[in-house]
Amino acid sequence: MMKKTLIHGVVAAAALWPACATAAATGGDALPRLIEQCEKQPTVELVNRLMQAMEEDDPTEESLRFAPGTPTDSLLQQVRYWAAEWHYARQHYDLAEQYALGAVPLFAHDSNAKGDCLNLLGIIMVRKGNFSRAATYCTRALEIYMKGGDPDRISSTLNALAGTYMAAGTPRRAEEYILRGLDYADRANNSARKAVLLGMASEVYHKLDHDSLALDYANRAYALDSLHGRTQRLPVRLSQRAVALLGLQRLAEAEEAYRTAIGVLRENGNRHSLAIDLNQLGTLLVEQGRSAEAIELFREAAQIFAGMGDLYNLVNSHRGLYEAYWDIDRDSARVELDRFNTLKDSLYSHATAESLARYTAEFDNLQLRAENRQHRTRFAIAIVAGVLLIVAFALTIRMVSRRHRSHIQELIARIEAIEQSKPKTSAPETSLAADSFLAIVIEEVECGLATGEYGVAQIAQRLNMSEQTFRRRVTEATGKSPKLFISALQMERAAHLLTTNRQMHISEVAAQCGFGDAETFSRAFKRVYGCAPTHYRP
Repeated sequence: MMKKTLIHGVVAAAALWPACATAAATGGDALPRLIEQCEKQPTVELVNRLMQAMEEDDPTEESLRFAPGTPTDSLLQQVRYWAAEWHYARQHYDLAEQYALGAVPLFAHDSNAKGDCLNLLGIIMVRKGNFSRAATYCTRALEIYMKGGDPDRISSTLNALAGTYMAAGTPRRAEEYILRGLDYADRANNSARKAVLLGMASEVYHKLDHDSLALDYANRAYALDSLHGRTQRLPVRLSQRAVALLGLQRLAEAEEAYRTAIGVLRENGNRHSLAIDLNQLGTLLVEQGRSAEAIELFREAAQIFAGMGDLYNLVNSHRGLYEAYWDIDRDSARVELDRFNTLKDSLYSHATAESLARYTAEFDNLQLRAENRQHRTRFAIAIVAGVLLIVAFALTIRMVSRRHRSHIQELIARIEAIEQSKPKTSAPETSLAADSFLAIVIEEVECGLATGEYGVAQIAQRLNMSEQTFRRRVTEATGKSPKLFISALQMERAAHLLTTNRQMHISEVAAQCGFGDAETFSRAFKRVYGCAPTHYRP
């Protein structure tokens, strides 16, 4: 967010207007009317009245005032930027976008202030589910900040980019952004920023199935905000802690954390965070078979998100309703499934892999130019550390490899047995036998192998299940992770192709089993069967 600036000789400063502030004080209709008046007639006197009103509505660290003679464009620029911040803090995302877009052309040159406005636009776009535009604005802001070298602003935009990639379903890339952001937050020595990034790191590692690490980051964020008296942020930290606890199957603790956070969020009026927690608590209740309770939570969340225009989270509400209704009312479940699919198609039409990849490349180039010398030093250190680690790695790899082979072979035997029996069904109902459910999973994975769309998230999506529910059901049915089950399917299919299609080239077998190249396929095959694919053929 915009910091202290000198506007045409006026020591005026934008006091870190909190983008994540709660909406407890909205200023009624007075502030919006004053904003409209300033938009029509941006005089120094009127704009200073607006700044004072905003300060009284939610006191800031510094005051923003303008001296006589300040140009009209500069006044209008500041009115629109702070109007965008004010509306965003109250979760009026359409209005926030409108004012921020109006402010950007009024910045004549690249500056931190312009970067702040672009960064705000990026965050707004994430809330609205438009990930491609979010990446556009955040990458442009980052480019400006990297030139200026402000570590606090850089860490803020890296956090926004991590959130963008998380929402777009690419948590591995989000991890890279958040770790770099934490590094810059340390350089900035900003405890508030550090807590925000620690919270985002918790969400990233939960998505990557590292829930012990996610819980550690959430606890660190909570401790940091508690230490500095940022009580308004504690419900969010509790929510992040609850997500990690849920991933660790510590369900009673997770539910208690969610309910505590929800109670506080209702009191302080933070409807957006409240709705997110309602979604997450609903998911927990479905996992426990308490679907009737979950339906009320998902419905309340959906109403809030629809009113805000938050498409991304609205999709999750309707997916939750579909899953909650499945065991209660199949007709209602089908209605929610149709809504989910319609919203999902609309959401992901906004963000394509190509556009996000382009922004990823731009960011990497920025990092390379700004930290080339530092990277060389780190590389040298990494070489030394790598040499030391190789010895320990060599001692453990054989044991790990044997365990992996044993698990894969056990799953292959299970897959072969299922394929011989071929149970018939059309939907993964909770009442179906484990083998019937796995038969559906096998079919979906085999369909996706040739196209590369066979990841856990993709299979869960095609089965119209949440990723968490899909993981739980596969683990219950096999005793192993979904990723390991999919690997076993790849190997079982490879063995079948090698023995029944002796003329098929190894590279073609690799492609049909979901591998990008023959070399990677051969290594994976040898780990399971103890020989190269060419030697496996009779």
